[in-house]
Amino acid sequence: MMMNIFSSFDPSTNIFYLNWLSIILLFFYLSNYWFLSNNITISWKIIFNYLHKEFFLITKNNNIMLIIMSIFFLIFMNNFWSLFPYIFSSSSHMIFSLSIALPFWLSLMIYGWINLYNNMFLHLSPSGTPFILMPMMIIIETLSNLIRPLTLMIRLSANMISGHILLSFISNINTMSNWIIMISLINIQFIYLILEFSVSLIQAYVFSILSTLYFHEIN
Repeated sequence: MMMNIFSSFDPSTNIFYLNWLSIILLFFYLSNYWFLSNNITISWKIIFNYLHKEFFLITKNNNIMLIIMSIFFLIFMNNFWSLFPYIFSSSSHMIFSLSIALPFWLSLMIYGWINLYNNMFLHLSPSGTPFILMPMMIIIETLSNLIRPLTLMIRLSANMISGHILLSFISNINTMSNWIIMISLINIQFIYLILEFSVSLIQAYVFSILSTLYFHEIN
């Protein structure tokens, strides 16, 4: 039993003391995904083919698709593994999401300002903007570009933290005095666990689609 509802977010408390290594569980799944054929892997291939087509409609660039799909896969698998008991929730930490969002955003900024600087300047001042509002629009657009990695980081971490805290809170409620309440809470937790699985998938999709849109804006 966890000592408190924040135990799953503490990297220093675990029976294995190897919390951050939960990320490598992804590579154990990859061996099954690439070398075995079963209903799970076939379902994943269908989902990935669908996502690839959807992302490609936005980017029109096969080179960036490998990065986008890798980001989606990495985030979803870490979100998914963290739903299991005693597995460290790495995707709930801002350092995890920032380590993905910041390099991707910096790469886009460097690529855009070196190769597509005309498009970058056009985005700072959208067409049709009155001349008197151009300085303010440049400031607003610059700030919106600067905070993009922060918004990606906070959106992913906050959604995962809130769900895990609620699950932990429900599991730590003392229900020994009334078995009816205990059964009700178990059913509620099971339903909410299914919802958290959906949230894990949706958050990975939102992170990936926003990254795709950011790439599309500089082209």
